[in-house]
Amino acid sequence: MSLSEKKVLKFKVSSFRRIPNPYITSNNIGEKRPEMFILICDIKDIPVDIPMDTNPRKQNEKTKVAKKIQNSLVDHSERSFYLLNRGLLLSAKDISYNNETNEVSILFEDSRVHGNVDGGHTYEIIKENSVHLEKGEQYVKVEVVTGIEDIFEQLAAARNTSVQVKDQSIAELEKRFELIKEAFRKERFYNDISYKENDVKRIDVTDLLALLNLFNIDKYPTDKLSSMPINSYSSKKTCTDIYIQYSKNCAEDQTKNPYFKMKEIMPDIVKLYDELETRMQEFYKGDSTGVKKYGAITGVMMVKSGKERYRSKFYESEMDYSTPNGFIYPILGAFRALVIEENGVYKWSADPFVILDELGSSLVGSTIQMSRDLGNNPNATGKNSNLWQTLFMLVKMTIMKMK
Repeated sequence: MSLSEKKVLKFKVSSFRRIPNPYITSNNIGEKRPEMFILICDIKDIPVDIPMDTNPRKQNEKTKVAKKIQNSLVDHSERSFYLLNRGLLLSAKDISYNNETNEVSILFEDSRVHGNVDGGHTYEIIKENSVHLEKGEQYVKVEVVTGIEDIFEQLAAARNTSVQVKDQSIAELEKRFELIKEAFRKERFYNDISYKENDVKRIDVTDLLALLNLFNIDKYPTDKLSSMPINSYSSKKTCTDIYIQYSKNCAEDQTKNPYFKMKEIMPDIVKLYDELETRMQEFYKGDSTGVKKYGAITGVMMVKSGKERYRSKFYESEMDYSTPNGFIYPILGAFRALVIEENGVYKWSADPFVILDELGSSLVGSTIQMSRDLGNNPNATGKNSNLWQTLFMLVKMTIMKMK
């Protein structure tokens, strides 16, 4: 359904009730206000083509909650599905009821705000299992709300609580990732990025937000050694929260949003990650313990003979080794030292790929040594503030010498 295409669904109901809006008085009858309607429907009568673009999460029918819904629906001995399940919540432009035919007509006009808002899992399970049930065997509650176009995002966020909707799903519904989509539109992994919960794709948007957080010089100034974006490694949720908060706070003036300033160098950041990921073994020259083979380092995985080679996270470059992010993130974060702001835009003060060629061995060597010192622990390495500061200063001092 396009934004301008109207869609009308007609189906029979067993019960129809209009819930009066308590804020509508005799003085403002006719004024457009949100209204609520409660329908009880035989699941056999539920349409199979309810618009779903408005639901903030993709449906995953393999979750424990989904299986419980299915069991409750197909349990013939318990004819109480409409009581045990929260049912469906639909947003619509208008609804009418014919009390002679017991049929409702629901008008969906704008795919951005009209459609299924909550109960997506229930809906998919009903469609899949209704063929196994007889008419009159199970019923479901359908709540329809009209006149909520101005508060649609708040409604979707508030109602999707039975299984907590990830912040990224709500952010996608609110169109907060348009900046990210535009920045990576020309990259070949563009269609591999998921923005909604349960949208199973190779790359999650939180993976990108974690990398971009590393280069946010507004939040982590390059002149403050104590300010290191370690949360990029330790908490993707925090990185997502940071991005969303900037999006909200800078909605009126995007020029104050560090991610807006960062847009031009975003593809370089991901390419730098890929370059580092694929060349880690090349940069490794051994350590103080005499271990020369990169594959012998704790946390590093090496392709076994006859097995398929590893592929890098974003560009799927073939690799013989898989490196833990506890090694990659502190190194990549050091390149924040190269970012400057000019005329409201983030730029590189030096070519990051040239600097990687020059410092790669030193950066990787220091990281592996720190892992040794921490008991061969890549996870502790990725969270070690001393390492982050050491690597950052190594890059910063190199730039200062160049200047």
